[in-house]
Amino acid sequence: MDANIRNYIIQNFKNNGSNDIKESIEESIKKGDEITLPGLGVFFEIIWQNSNDIEKEKILTTIQSKLA
Repeated sequence: MDANIRNYIIQNFKNNGSNDIKESIEESIKKGDEITLPGLGVFFEIIWQNSNDIEKEKILTTIQSKLA
């Protein structure tokens, strides 16, 4: 992913409240639009980088169980 896209997403949501971010995530998932995938990826990257090992394991377990 191009760093400019990452920075754009971060700057675009920097001053948004949690409700705004939640609505954007839910709307992106609801639409199923491929264009929103980079933004969701940036959000996931932020979560992953700020999670401890236990939280990461839970994320991995959730993903793995839903792919089965």
